[in-house]
Amino acid sequence: MKVLLVNGSPHREGNTFLALSEVARALQTEGVDTEIVSIGTRPIPGCIACGQCAKLGYCAFNDDRYVEIREKLASADGLIVGSPVYFAGPNGSLCALLDRLFVSCVDRLAYKPAAAVVVCRRGGASAAFDRLNKYFTITNMPVVSSQYWNSVHGRLPGEVIRDEEGMQVMRVLGRNMARLLKSGALASEHRPETEPRLTTNFIR
Repeated sequence: MKVLLVNGSPHREGNTFLALSEVARALQTEGVDTEIVSIGTRPIPGCIACGQCAKLGYCAFNDDRYVEIREKLASADGLIVGSPVYFAGPNGSLCALLDRLFVSCVDRLAYKPAAAVVVCRRGGASAAFDRLNKYFTITNMPVVSSQYWNSVHGRLPGEVIRDEEGMQVMRVLGRNMARLLKSGALASEHRPETEPRLTTNFIR
């Protein structure tokens, strides 16, 4: 079993990385392999609604960061996405990447447990947390909970370690995801029957 953790911060080893690392350690203690991937600082194109992914099976931009995470999703059994909070929302580059992944990689995401982790200085964590969870709940992904919302506080590098409650929430999240993965409840033979997807709009 393996969980992919996406560091949606431009700082490779900043507070978001430290929070995800705490989750990863808890997962590893439970016997689950982990890998943390950073989206970095390079510009990431957003979805332009060109529809090419429906024809190609992957995003037409096909940039390096997208390709790397898409490939890793194929072998991952769970997903955790972490982000700093900017103006009460996740990092824009992260959202640009997730928009494209969640349109073009549904087959690599559906029914895999997922969770969001957000890091803020003071406020906006719940709004950013809600924004990220919407990716999972539109893709048939069970959302893994903890004992509190998955947020930690800190501004300067390393400050999140001093948020004792927040770091405990990260550890509980890791253990809860490990238990869900090991339960076998998400194995392909236990998945519900699917119906043909219906898509409507508000005009007809």
